[in-house]
Formats: sequence, C-alpha cells, structure tokens
Amino acid sequence: MNPIIQLLKEHNVSDEKVTQLFQTLTENPMMAMTIIGELGIPAEKLQALMGLVMTQPHLIKEAVEELGLDFSKVEAAKEKLKDQQS
Repeated sequence: MNPIIQLLKEHNVSDEKVTQLFQTLTENPMMAMTIIGELGIPAEKLQALMGLVMTQPHLIKEAVEELGLDFSKVEAAKEKLKDQQS
C-alpha cells in the first residue's frame, strides 16, 4: 500500500475521504490542503507526510494510480497553479 494512503488509514480516514482528497488534489491542489487540514491528523504526522512527499514526489502519482484516478489531471492542476502564481 502506498505510504501516503497508509498514513491516512492509520488515522482512521475512510476510503471515501481518501478518494475525495486525491480527487480534489487532481482538480484543485489548494482545496486539497483545506481537506487535509480537516482530517484531524496531528501536526507532527502531517509534517512527516509532507517531508515524505517532498523527498519522494512519485508517491503522489502512485497513490493516484492506486485509487484509479487520472494522474494527468494532477499535472494539469500543477501547471494551472504555476500560471496563477506568475
């Protein structure tokens, strides 16, 4: 199991909520941050998770694919975010 999904499950995040989080991530990464904040995961665990994602960004792709979502939407959302910041 993907370590991101595993950490979410360890904190009793339902399958539905995990899928919703990654679906939102593929559409609107900033909104996904709001959902993450609402999951009730302790700050130190979130910090460890973010460190994991920063050092191993391929884990997001693996999690999206494990959930059967379209990773190309993540790439599109990333480009949209870059354009908004420019």
